Amino acid sequence: MKYSMLKALCVLCLFLFSCDKIVEEKKAPPPPPKVTVIETTTEEVKIYQEFVGQVYGFKDIAIRARVEGFLEGVHFQEGSTIKKGKLLYTLESQPFEADVAAKMSMVAEAKTALAYAESDLSRVRPLAEENAVSKSDLDAAVARYDASIAGVEAAEANLRAANIQLSYTKIYTPINGIIGKTQAKVGDFVGKNPNPVILNVVSNIETVLVEFFITENQYLELARFFRNKDKTQASQRGRAGVELLLADGSVYDHKGKIDFVGREVDPTTGALLVQASFPNPERLLRPGLFAKVKAITDIVKDGILIPQRCVTELQGLYSVMVVDEGNKIDRREVIVGPTIGEFWLIVEGLKPGEKVIYEGLQAVRDGVEVNPQAHRIDQQ
Repeated sequence: MKYSMLKALCVLCLFLFSCDKIVEEKKAPPPPPKVTVIETTTEEVKIYQEFVGQVYGFKDIAIRARVEGFLEGVHFQEGSTIKKGKLLYTLESQPFEADVAAKMSMVAEAKTALAYAESDLSRVRPLAEENAVSKSDLDAAVARYDASIAGVEAAEANLRAANIQLSYTKIYTPINGIIGKTQAKVGDFVGKNPNPVILNVVSNIETVLVEFFITENQYLELARFFRNKDKTQASQRGRAGVELLLADGSVYDHKGKIDFVGREVDPTTGALLVQASFPNPERLLRPGLFAKVKAITDIVKDGILIPQRCVTELQGLYSVMVVDEGNKIDRREVIVGPTIGEFWLIVEGLKPGEKVIYEGLQAVRDGVEVNPQAHRIDQQ
């Protein structure tokens, strides 16, 4: 009997010891959660802005009829590349040829009158020297001769004007380029409203111009940027040029340069015209295209970039989770600048060398201890 009681007491002690061990194991704290962090670094950050612009040819020449008449011929293929001096249009020339013939007749008459006056003067002058005729007769002969010379000059000037008008019946291209669709057909009466005033447009697109507008604030920002930066940095920025983003999202192969800034800000829109030029050796760009001009508007020497997924936004306030030296979470409010690709530029709130949580934000809160795991982000 005593043996049975002793055995039961031993079993009870063992049971109580096991329960205490289980309770102790249940009370043990869980391990700190693992989070992925990135370490902040500083670098030179270029701030870009994009502006919507429209493409124009380096020269867009409107072809107009300078005289009135019926269109007789169209001598080019629409949309083709043409050389300077190529015949484009011919207008009816008969009225102008008749005018030229009439002016030539007037020139002949004037020259005949000049010959008669010259002969009369050569006959009167010797007689006047011998006092065989009066001085007034000599003066009259000289006056007729001078008037005849002026008459010939006037007739020849009228003939030149008539020939110029006749030359306008043939229209040639003034530049090398691409010609568009004709706005008049053979048989149309051109050169006077309501008929088409502009027959066509020829564009030189070896270089293209992109015009875009910036606001007053953007202009002031850019002006201060150029004023505050040293000459070396400004020249480097000038060599970097501007980029062109096409409608399909691709980046144009050739960089351009800003070569014109408008004289004044439009008071109705508050915008300022800016023009950039881009080489176009492959003739890829055509007038009328819409594109975005991407230009550097500022350079931050010691900027801190962090992925956008690291930043939390609540009612206009931005914050990040920072792991301190004791591996505890410190919720930090930051001031953000513009986005650079997939990154935020942090203006205030972070210093280089700090650890910012990249993955695991949902599992942590302020003051909690964590197990940070380093993660590297390639910033481009």
